[in-house]
Amino acid sequence: MRVLMFGWEFPPHISGGLGTACYGLTKGLAEYSDVDVIFVVPKTYGDEDLSAMKLVGANTVPVTKKNITFSDLQKKIEYYEVESGIVPYTDPEEFWRMSSKSVSEKTRFIETDSEGKLHFSGKYDKDLLYEIYKYSIVAEVIARDTEFDVIHAHDWLAYPAGIAAKQISGKPLVIHVHATDFDRSGGSVNPQVYEIEKQGMDAADKIITVSNLTRNIVIEKYGIDPAKVVTVYNAVEPLSQEEKVRLKKGVNEKIVTFLGRITMQKGPEYYVEAANLVLQKMNNVRFVMAGSGDMMNAMVRRAASLKITDRFHFTGFLKGDDVFDMFRMSDVFVMPSVSEPFGIVPLEAMQTNVPVIISRQSGVSEILKFAIKTDYWDTHAMADAIYGLLNYPALHKMFVEYGKKEVDNLRWKNSAKNVRDIYLEVLKTA
Repeated sequence: MRVLMFGWEFPPHISGGLGTACYGLTKGLAEYSDVDVIFVVPKTYGDEDLSAMKLVGANTVPVTKKNITFSDLQKKIEYYEVESGIVPYTDPEEFWRMSSKSVSEKTRFIETDSEGKLHFSGKYDKDLLYEIYKYSIVAEVIARDTEFDVIHAHDWLAYPAGIAAKQISGKPLVIHVHATDFDRSGGSVNPQVYEIEKQGMDAADKIITVSNLTRNIVIEKYGIDPAKVVTVYNAVEPLSQEEKVRLKKGVNEKIVTFLGRITMQKGPEYYVEAANLVLQKMNNVRFVMAGSGDMMNAMVRRAASLKITDRFHFTGFLKGDDVFDMFRMSDVFVMPSVSEPFGIVPLEAMQTNVPVIISRQSGVSEILKFAIKTDYWDTHAMADAIYGLLNYPALHKMFVEYGKKEVDNLRWKNSAKNVRDIYLEVLKTA
């Protein structure tokens, strides 16, 4: 069974849990001899781990002089390479609009390099919607020229690519909902993003969600048939013996860590307030906020206004070994997410013998028994939990010991088995 899989990022070039989850799942699928994965991303860098799958960068696929079916037109058009200077434009949307009017309403132009390839930044910037559209163009070319049995598209960024591949091949489409715009925006959804998500869900033969929390959102907010939506929980990669070695902190104090994007969805402001409450009761503790995001400056200002900056540290974005180095120095990990579809980071913390405090508003809280759970807004309960884990050794030891055993049983191979079963189901009914 050959799977054509579309994602947006892949380790070591990741910005969050999406790339980590895609990597873990593909490695889990690789353990099944009857599954072969071709994983497509917008851009490859050359330093990715290719042991578990074939990795294809959309930036390496020539598309010049190909017949492309644009999903928004639902018709065949001839695609031509044009130089960007032919039609002046100020931004991608303006380029598309002016190009089509300059020739005909049936023609779209897109800029390629001298080899007929499209440029992708692979980033989440102002041209994101434009890159998503280009990605779907390449997806159709790949789907036409590749032998495969089923399509798997991860998150809204890759849904148009999955749809394009399905339209040209007729093969079944499975989409994987790692988050929705209701999670990212706090309810103030971007209509363009919602439309892309809705189109992907409608086109899919089966929808995988990372938690029942997310499954309910898909059913209720997008009007999807419950029979079409199934939950498959994320997992975590086992650590090697070398990775299990604990680092020395360098300070003789307790360390509490928040690690994630510093955005509204992750609840960083509640962590700052809880830290302030704990520091009113004890002073041999330091709080770390590791990550970056649009709320970082606001969090720095809030910590300064509370006069706790001598005990509150900002590291910036961490990845790879730096993440586990941070965990190894930590005594407690806190994830106060306002709306977290799943949340892999607590599992990584538990692997490194760190007890975790998570919000009840997270998907991972559905499967963890040995984690302290509070409501994200209840900063007093969060502070009490932090204080208890730092000051009662028996409590700390219990959560470390049983948490480690619990997370060691959450393997990607088990999640992959569930996904493989879904592939077989859609192939049977296709």
